[in-house]
Amino acid sequence: MKTIFKYIGLFFKGIWRLITFIRVALANLIFLAVIALIYFSYTSIESSVTVPEPKASALIVNISGPIVEQASYQNPMDSVTGSLFGQDLPRENVLYDIVSTIRHAKDDQNITGIVLSLRDMPETSLTKLRYIAKALNEFKASGKPVYAVGDFYNQSQYYLASYADKIYLSPYGAVMVKGYSAYSLYYKTLLENLDINTHVFRVGTYKSAIEPFIRDDMSDEAKESASRWLGQLWGAYVDDVATNRSIDAQTLNPSMDEFVDLVASTDGDLAALSLKLGLVDKLSTRQQIRQDLIDVFGSDGSDSYPYVDYYEYAASIAPSFNVESNDVAVVVASGAIMDGAQPRGAVGGDTVASLLREARNDKKVKAVVLRVDSPGGSAFASEVIRNEVEALRQAGKPVVVSMSSVAASGGYWISMSADRIVAQPTTITGSIGIFSVITTFEKGLNNLGVYTDGIGTSPLSGIGITTGIPDKAADAIQLGIDNGYSRFINLVSSNRDIPLAKMDGIAEGRVWTGQDAMNLGLVDKMGDFDDAVALAAELAKLDSYNIYWVEEPLSPAQQFIQDIMNQVRVSMGFDINSLVPAALQPAAKQMAQDISLMQSFNDPNGQYVFCLNCQVQ
Repeated sequence: MKTIFKYIGLFFKGIWRLITFIRVALANLIFLAVIALIYFSYTSIESSVTVPEPKASALIVNISGPIVEQASYQNPMDSVTGSLFGQDLPRENVLYDIVSTIRHAKDDQNITGIVLSLRDMPETSLTKLRYIAKALNEFKASGKPVYAVGDFYNQSQYYLASYADKIYLSPYGAVMVKGYSAYSLYYKTLLENLDINTHVFRVGTYKSAIEPFIRDDMSDEAKESASRWLGQLWGAYVDDVATNRSIDAQTLNPSMDEFVDLVASTDGDLAALSLKLGLVDKLSTRQQIRQDLIDVFGSDGSDSYPYVDYYEYAASIAPSFNVESNDVAVVVASGAIMDGAQPRGAVGGDTVASLLREARNDKKVKAVVLRVDSPGGSAFASEVIRNEVEALRQAGKPVVVSMSSVAASGGYWISMSADRIVAQPTTITGSIGIFSVITTFEKGLNNLGVYTDGIGTSPLSGIGITTGIPDKAADAIQLGIDNGYSRFINLVSSNRDIPLAKMDGIAEGRVWTGQDAMNLGLVDKMGDFDDAVALAAELAKLDSYNIYWVEEPLSPAQQFIQDIMNQVRVSMGFDINSLVPAALQPAAKQMAQDISLMQSFNDPNGQYVFCLNCQVQ
């Protein structure tokens, strides 16, 4: 009998080995087929691209995809399988690269002007837009014209278009300027209906990051805080556009009744209304626009004007580097702050710390700029990064923090120990507070007839997601959160030379604009990335220097896949968002952000310094 069972076992083991062999072989064949497909697609694309001879042309700035501080990259196979399963990633545009390209075009004799064609540029933070606008103003100061063309302009597209010498709009188009907002989805009732218990521990009356999990609406305190900084951001937008267009600021701030009356005055024609209000200069079809630009830039021999695409032009710019100069190193911290090593797109505590350490050990690096664009995250990871900032200063290398759109909560934690902090007036910062969220499922399981029972060696042994959190354990967790908050405000007080007695009026989760933060002592000066780099060089007493971007290098395979996927996305023109009904896209985007937020919570102590409401819409 044992022999029979033995042979049966060997038979099934052989069958399983055969299945495993077939599965692995098929996977390898599919992988090789995909690589071959990508290779032939790449070579066909490359062979079809010819490098044009330099000639007098207009630069078409046709930015497509989000504007970021640092391009993320993905695991090569994740890139392929993600695209196959609909998780398509848009092209990313690094902010500094956009500005550098426009500045290069300013001094390029072959570039005779700029045409802003921004139809595929999504909504972008005002802080990033202002940096691009600075480069556009420099370009105009060289005597070269800037034109904006578009069928429709969203709020961000129109902001950059307002810097053009002339704005064209389709006769059937519109300018959609709607203001700023900070809305969130709230899940309290949903979690209750699912019998999920949410245990919240926090310090800070204005620490609203956890409100979506414990409320069905925004608290009065959160509304008070958001109203202040949203109003300042919108005021800055309105002032900039009104100045550029030489119109009354009230034109962009009508009441709803006034807006309805304005639309009625043009019989619902939004393009005519845009022209009437002075938002645009001319209503023209694409053919008419093309003819106007031919009159300006000349003809290319057909029915268009000579131009060069932004991406083609940017790729043709050779990097410049002075090997004899010292370096001002730039380390980017962009995304949610998470514990451990993380890929680009998130701020890994270990990852950013290792980059800062690399700059500290590099003899050519004399100063460091930490570029922060983060709403925060793990308190532990934030402290790991801050410790490296202190180590740089102790090594005699000045550190300047350059705050981008958001440097709040954990984003401020990693900034506060720098020699200087530079922010834009429209930067969102502050949110000095701390919290922890723990969800347990004992009630829902009990209702389904599932119970947890057993025995442990200590009062803490039995605490878990299926057993809940006893009151005494909750008290202990809250004490830990109180300690974390005390550490946070004491660090701010000592690093920023702010009396501890004043911290309650500054902290408790309050969100500030960069301008308010400077008035409160949280920030040293107003300025952009250029100003931060110049300040770092000044502190290091450098007359000449290179800007050296310290970042994790892509492996050859990652770089190859990234380049290929960018080419394939552009050539295929596929956009996964098109599969989601337009009316549901805002809610779908918000839910995706909330899920991503929960996935980023990996602090070993369960303590988070995060500003959820800092995401402007």
